[in-house]
Amino acid sequence: MKIAVFASGRGSNFSAIARAAKKGELAGARIALLVCDNPSALVIRRAKAFKIKTLLACREDFCDRASFEQAIAQRLKEERIGLVVLAGFMRMLSAKFVKSFPSRILNIHPSLLPAFKGSTAIRDAFISGVGNTGVTVHFVDALMDHGPIILQESLKIGRRDTLPVLEKKIHAIEHKLYPEAIRLFVKGKLKVRGRKGKALNR
Repeated sequence: MKIAVFASGRGSNFSAIARAAKKGELAGARIALLVCDNPSALVIRRAKAFKIKTLLACREDFCDRASFEQAIAQRLKEERIGLVVLAGFMRMLSAKFVKSFPSRILNIHPSLLPAFKGSTAIRDAFISGVGNTGVTVHFVDALMDHGPIILQESLKIGRRDTLPVLEKKIHAIEHKLYPEAIRLFVKGKLKVRGRKGKALNR
């Protein structure tokens, strides 16, 4: 199966997935394309290092959101992409785009959803005083940080943890959990039931 990873920044999850694929840990799947909307993103250099093709699609180069997403969707079709993986892609995908890849778009979020949605989830959990946070991998729907949950892993926030320490711990979980979720998808062990549920058969 060919995977397209969407990313806008450093690309640490991109690298974790690429390494897992290289080791044969994704049930034969591989990253065929990086989709990036930021020409200065470090993830572009990471893709070159792994010899993975990049589609650089900057929103400002298109007259509207629809044409921006249409160009991306067309390239995914040309590459015969079977799974879209969001890994720090800092744009909401429209409902139309999501519907064109039904139950074939995954996202990873640095909290135990539905708690702490949004781009500052790690910081929000840290300053809130909660004892635990974690990581969630889920199917994408039209809402932000929403959709059937695939995997979650909890993490205790230590008394001496600083925000950078917590971020490092969260990223370590992400780099393990995301390849596992992709492997389960590729092996056909994830089935969405209705709009809110999911079935996970290992």
